[in-house]
Amino acid sequence: MTRVLVVNHDIDLADIQGDILRRAGYEVDQCRGPIGGDACPVLNGQTCWQVERADVLVYDAWAADGSEDLADDLRELHPDKPLVLTNAEPTLGWVETSGRHRVTPVVWATSGVVEAIEDALRQARENPQPALEPSPKPRPVSKGPHW
Repeated sequence: MTRVLVVNHDIDLADIQGDILRRAGYEVDQCRGPIGGDACPVLNGQTCWQVERADVLVYDAWAADGSEDLADDLRELHPDKPLVLTNAEPTLGWVETSGRHRVTPVVWATSGVVEAIEDALRQARENPQPALEPSPKPRPVSKGPHW
């Protein structure tokens, strides 16, 4: 069974997404993410055990104050994990839909999320991204609070 990690600071919305995905046959884990007050290892340049367990990631596009950085960090740390970004707006100017930082955007958090996951999984099978070798230089420390 395909395991999906749903990351959304809005618990009610995450529950709705989880229900939709379970009905579609997915196994679902949930996390509130950095804005929800949970400690986020990705923001500190570390891998995440929940991401490691998942086959595909569904993140609210605004799961962190620096959401663009969070998406890029996820792509760098977990390049093999398909990433779906949900958003209430039709476009996200910073989203890359091809290459190493590829994500699959979906408008709204509920309608179309199953199709977006299937598309992301298909893209990952057709264009696998190799894992990175650890970088010898330390990552810059971002300023601001991290939970």
